[in-house]
Amino acid sequence: MSLPFPESTTAIESRAEVLLGYLDYFRSQLVTKLHSLPEAELRSSRLPTGWTPIQLLKHLTQVEVRWLEWGFEGREVAEPWADWQDGRWYVSPEENLTDLVAALHTQAARSRAVVLANDLAAVGQPGERWDGAEPATLERILLHLVQEYARHLGQLDIVCELAGGAVGE
Repeated sequence: MSLPFPESTTAIESRAEVLLGYLDYFRSQLVTKLHSLPEAELRSSRLPTGWTPIQLLKHLTQVEVRWLEWGFEGREVAEPWADWQDGRWYVSPEENLTDLVAALHTQAARSRAVVLANDLAAVGQPGERWDGAEPATLERILLHLVQEYARHLGQLDIVCELAGGAVGE
């Protein structure tokens, strides 16, 4: 079941918690929508770009890894682009919804820990993630993640509507 939308009138103790609240909400919406789809729809595409709903799940999990762990923290990440193969999002036939949802929840906990251990004005570590550019602040990274989830959930909403899954909030 999805979390309630983080209403703007609800008192929240910090900007970091506001942004984390939106990410938690978007993750819960993602999982709810994916669970509403028949198994066959998880691995088939209804869009010209060719991505599938289960690939979107893995992509969003890896996006958090790339931005917060590899980028902001500057940590070694064995496969920062594990969601890509041959220039496209990729999920192996052995990967399943249950395991990928568990990976999303595990990553969400790691992401939350990174955010709460740092100030929003903190600048990421220089490294390969930034491709020669100056590292972003944690706040900018979180805003990027919020827009990434929101954009992709809008796309998934259309896919779910076409496939007979859950739509809207």
